[in-house]
Amino acid sequence: MPAINSRKNLSILIHVLGWIMLCIVLLLLSPLSWRMGEIELPIAFWWKQVFLVFVLVAIFYTNAQSIVPKILLQGKNYLYLLLVLAGAVLFYFAVVYFEQLIQYPRAMHELFNPDKPFVPHKRWLPGDVFQLLLYMVSIGLSTSLALVQKWQNDEANRQELEKQRINTELSYLKAQINPHFFFNTLNNIYSLTNLDIKKAQEALLKLSRMMRYVLYENQKETTLLSKEVDFIRDYIELMKMRLTEKVKLNIQLDEPKNNQSIAPMLILPFLENCFKHGISSQKESEIFIKLEIMGDTVFFETKNSIFPINPDSPEAKESGIGLANTQRRLSLLYPDKHKLKFGNDESQNQYHVHLTLSLS
Repeated sequence: MPAINSRKNLSILIHVLGWIMLCIVLLLLSPLSWRMGEIELPIAFWWKQVFLVFVLVAIFYTNAQSIVPKILLQGKNYLYLLLVLAGAVLFYFAVVYFEQLIQYPRAMHELFNPDKPFVPHKRWLPGDVFQLLLYMVSIGLSTSLALVQKWQNDEANRQELEKQRINTELSYLKAQINPHFFFNTLNNIYSLTNLDIKKAQEALLKLSRMMRYVLYENQKETTLLSKEVDFIRDYIELMKMRLTEKVKLNIQLDEPKNNQSIAPMLILPFLENCFKHGISSQKESEIFIKLEIMGDTVFFETKNSIFPINPDSPEAKESGIGLANTQRRLSLLYPDKHKLKFGNDESQNQYHVHLTLSLS
């Protein structure tokens, strides 16, 4: 709203300054250009100049606010051209009629040629050309203004529609991620109940704290980076409860020192991917997770071993929905502010993720 009011005030200021310049040209520069500083111009001259100002203002706004939107922008180009030509003729005869009404030709003739008789039907051609040029300038400027305003309105509407589309798409993506995380975690706790009831209870407490984060923070557009890091720690601690000694964890998480904000649950799918694909009950495996914060830039990196998933399991059917949605969220929320690389390193049988995210 402040931006709209500022733009509106600027537009009004431009209009006022423009008409002040026109008045200066017609009421000051035009008489001075005749080198008549020592000659007193007749009152008819000033009446005509004032009349031209008011007529040109009326032409400008009538064309910009009525004729262009209702005719030119509706595709009636020939009708618009005809109206402009008819307006020029009407403008010309209106000026001629007003000059006759105030006896402008006689007053100017007596000023310039006081010793010669006045000829009523003789007109000054350069003056008529100048007046028609003023008419065309007014038409040209008002048409340009109307077209620019139309483009600005169309652009504002397009941006609003794009914003609504993005918000709708982001809501859909987050709605997909949340159940994905919740059901995966419940499956982990269910598996843990068969091994250690106490650990399962601790896991449920952590899960309840994490779900509060999901329910409350995830409804916001952004959350504090410190809360996101706490959520990551809780998730990793929850996952560690079901790991065996065959899994080696290397966790490096920086503590946020400033009040940076980040989209909630943006990093979770990368962590899920590590623990889903990088663990084996029979073979040695390693998971590396690093989150480094330098100013307003977050560097996130993961590496994990790759083990095949049972094609009949729910994880296989999900087909990486979390990673795909996160990649889409990044492109929507942080365009030109993130770099994401991921893929397999077949030589080391590892899957890696490198994310650089600017929060400025």
